[in-house]
Amino acid sequence: MPFEVVNDGEVTALAGSMGLNANSVLGVAMGTSEAAGYVDRQGHIMPWLNELAFAPVDYRDDAPLDSWSGDHGCGALYFSQQAVARLAPAAGFDFGDMPFPEQLVEVQNAMKLGDQRARQIYETIGIYLGYSIAHYATFYDMENLLILGRVTSGEGGEIIINVAEKVMAEEFSEFTIKLVVPDEKTKRHGQAVAAASLPIC
Repeated sequence: MPFEVVNDGEVTALAGSMGLNANSVLGVAMGTSEAAGYVDRQGHIMPWLNELAFAPVDYRDDAPLDSWSGDHGCGALYFSQQAVARLAPAAGFDFGDMPFPEQLVEVQNAMKLGDQRARQIYETIGIYLGYSIAHYATFYDMENLLILGRVTSGEGGEIIINVAEKVMAEEFSEFTIKLVVPDEKTKRHGQAVAAASLPIC
């Protein structure tokens, strides 16, 4: 049976495309999980399942196991609050059984206080992102990568982007992909405007 998929990731990418006044956009939201959407060079969203949360970015045999899908090395474990919680013990935090959203808040608060342990978490996510952008670019024809989500809030988000850009420049200079954080207007109203612009099928 034919069907069309237009999820929140697609609408986010379309909102980003409209806000940037540019096409060829992959949108990645780092929140509870990793949401994604894509706008092609003609400004169209595609009928694809852009569920990058469950697409692998780490192909090691001992890569972390995703509890929901049962797969190893999934994007959600590297680009979401799950990533922060997974990296926290290695960085020296002991949150015990604290829920992931609260762990993220604690790391963000530590970042505000200049805690180097928090910085290490964000730098590591930035390294993951730099390599994964090049990986995603083998599947998506993109010139812009829209980055958003609660993991990217504050100074931690700036660190993620700066480190990812450094990895791209040093390791993958053949790609010219611009990393973009949406402005406040796009954050607040972009999805609603983009959703309202979708034609009735």
